[in-house]
Amino acid sequence: MIKDLILKTRSYRRFYEDVVVELETLKELVDLARCSASGANRQPLKYFLSCTPENNTKVFSTLAWAGALRDWPGPSEGERPSAYIIILGDTTISQTFGVDHGIAAQSIMLGAVDKGLGGCMIASVERDKLRELLDIPEQYEILLVLALGSPKEQVVLEELEPGGDVRYWRDDESVHHVPKRRLDDIIIG
Repeated sequence: MIKDLILKTRSYRRFYEDVVVELETLKELVDLARCSASGANRQPLKYFLSCTPENNTKVFSTLAWAGALRDWPGPSEGERPSAYIIILGDTTISQTFGVDHGIAAQSIMLGAVDKGLGGCMIASVERDKLRELLDIPEQYEILLVLALGSPKEQVVLEELEPGGDVRYWRDDESVHHVPKRRLDDIIIG
């Protein structure tokens, strides 16, 4: 059922780094994005795939992890993603990308969970540094980085009381808690 898949599609930030994600798997996930909706059917998105330790190290060095966890610098060695998909906007096709990259990212993440993987969408990226490290041509705007791998953490949803704090947090056992507004609190009519 789609709801089960959505409930399993969480933002995972720690992985079993030694579990390899094959290039073919990344291509299968991008194919899901390719088949997803695109504004005016322009299809301006392109993808940089990374599943080698060398490229993964480069990508990792440009990312900021978990802004709400101020004292956590990100996953430690051995808990880092095994792969990344960098979503790019091709400016020779369009100068604006609307929500296409959000649609594509969610399609990829749902597909990843369906394959027993997990991931995290990251927008906090040192884009100039990433472009330089991976030699990404200027015609491509770096929109989003998807970190992927075999999840090493548990993420649970918590019901948020009205007026409660939406910031996610970790408990003493490193379980990641994500407050979600109640359905009745988000429907206004």
